[in-house]
Amino acid sequence: MRGLRLVPDKTYFTFMKWRTISFAFAVATTILSLGIVAVLGLNFGIDFRGGTLIEVQTKDGPANISAMREILGDLGLGDVQIQEFGAPNDVLIRVQEQEGGELAQQAVIEKVKGALGDQVEYRRVEIVGPQVSGELVESGIIAVIAALIAILIYIWFRFEWQYAIGAVISTTHDVILTLGLFAAIRYEFNLSSIAAVLTIVGYSLNDTVVVYDRIRDNLRRYKKMSIADVIDLSINDMLSRTVNTSLTTLLALLALYIFGGEIIRGFAFAMIWGVIIGTYSSTFIAAPILIFLNLRPHAGKKDSDTAEAPAAT
Repeated sequence: MRGLRLVPDKTYFTFMKWRTISFAFAVATTILSLGIVAVLGLNFGIDFRGGTLIEVQTKDGPANISAMREILGDLGLGDVQIQEFGAPNDVLIRVQEQEGGELAQQAVIEKVKGALGDQVEYRRVEIVGPQVSGELVESGIIAVIAALIAILIYIWFRFEWQYAIGAVISTTHDVILTLGLFAAIRYEFNLSSIAAVLTIVGYSLNDTVVVYDRIRDNLRRYKKMSIADVIDLSINDMLSRTVNTSLTTLLALLALYIFGGEIIRGFAFAMIWGVIIGTYSSTFIAAPILIFLNLRPHAGKKDSDTAEAPAAT
């Protein structure tokens, strides 16, 4: 098994030497991401914009996507998205919301059926109205904010307030950069993307807590060592675990992205980005922020810990 080790047991990288640069980079990318979201906006899918979703399966072999785009494009329905997913004869058709309420959406279905005829089998038809889509947007925002507040409370009770602030800042950084990436490359943002964002929050938090736990232990063990050296030591202690976990997760996500089909591709894409940025933030944002928040070794100890208090640096 030694040949499978990607990182040596003992490493001596001085991560905290780059904390000023990493913080400046984090601030710059966060501002850039917010700017992109504000200017370009997210490319909301039908889940959030409202519209009609029709899943069909061709009867005579693989679907001719270009021909279907040409046929449906002549119907004057506005934005019509057609994509293959799963098998070559499975097609997903998304039509933007039409003016005129529910009757107009029903008319869309009839127009599509009339244009495609009996050459396809209709597997699923869904209509998402503006009220439902608005509620989904609101619920998605509430879910992300609630997750961040829960993280703040959990870390605060488990560690100290400096750890809680660091975890929330690094996790918020991951969420903002994920939204910025979706806005920049115009990848469709739908309910699966919200689920991916919440999963990214959990993954990033888990990686951060692992590093924080080792920092707290080392603060008790090395009483005279500076906080920067303790953090460097802690990150190096967990580096092998962090790299191995991230790479194995990425391998699974890449398989989902390549072979999982169109329906799950957006989720897998967001998760791939989230694993990369979450691993980065736990090392270069969550950990060094403890220095900027003036954490000292005695802050790593609670009343319930051993009676022997570590000395302050």
